[in-house]
Amino acid sequence: MPRPRSLTPARIATAALAVIDRSGLDALSMRAVATELGMGTMSLYRYVDDRGEVEALVVDLVLQGGDGAPPPGSAHHRLSALADRVRVAVSGHPGVVPLLLTHRHRAPSSVRWGESVLTVLTEAGFTGTRRVVAFRAFLSYVFGALQVERLGPLEGAGTAALAALPSDEFPILTRTARDAGSVGSEQEFRQGLDIVLRGLEIGR
Repeated sequence: MPRPRSLTPARIATAALAVIDRSGLDALSMRAVATELGMGTMSLYRYVDDRGEVEALVVDLVLQGGDGAPPPGSAHHRLSALADRVRVAVSGHPGVVPLLLTHRHRAPSSVRWGESVLTVLTEAGFTGTRRVVAFRAFLSYVFGALQVERLGPLEGAGTAALAALPSDEFPILTRTARDAGSVGSEQEFRQGLDIVLRGLEIGR
């Protein structure tokens, strides 16, 4: 029997994202989303199969707008723009970060973003296994950097604790932690990405 169309995937995703933004990813459940929508939990199952499907809808919603063709310019510039789009898209929704990799193959906007990245790499001369490894390195940096920024920000308590360690025992670690205080999150992301792209021999 076909499902009623009164409730769209976009509405479900918006409700689920509201739950995550307000209470964190651990609070996401079918019941919580149903409550946000003002309906019974069992009624929600008429539209989605499970929490995993809801999570994929959320990823698709958050990444929409960042999945278009990259701007003209060098491969370095285009890949930087694609990476920045993801960072900007999730900046207001840190709870979504752990879902990006889990549902990268299920969210249409994520799939389109991946196609754009691979297009740039291909046009830069990457093919075969070299393209696979380059794509994974880029993916690992972008999603990994967002996770590190969320769980261990430079301005957080962890950095302060490292800076307070005995400097005679950990001279480089403590000095680096103290220097980290002058590095903003955007600078950290962009300069780290630049290092990765130069390592892939993608010139400016």
